[in-house]
Amino acid sequence: MRIGKVVGRVTLNRAYKTLAGGRFLIVEVQDRHALAGKARKTSESLVCYDNLGAGVGEMIAFTESREACMPFYPEKIVPLDAYNAAILDAAKVTHEID
Repeated sequence: MRIGKVVGRVTLNRAYKTLAGGRFLIVEVQDRHALAGKARKTSESLVCYDNLGAGVGEMIAFTESREACMPFYPEKIVPLDAYNAAILDAAKVTHEID
């Protein structure tokens, strides 16, 4: 599981029928430097499926790969590579970062 910040939404012309009720978000992955309030060392973004209702500017915890499909298994087969598992209130880094 990784932490990211929602920076936008993706609008689809057609959606996969088993993914009705959710939406796709553009998520900027947060490294430990960004979580500590410093400049980010990496620049990585991805598209993440969200059925929890996260908005732009919110921090989320997301899973990737096969684990992204597990909330739907075995009732539905879904083509996902990232899934929003939680909307975070806060993230705190508890040790010094160089």
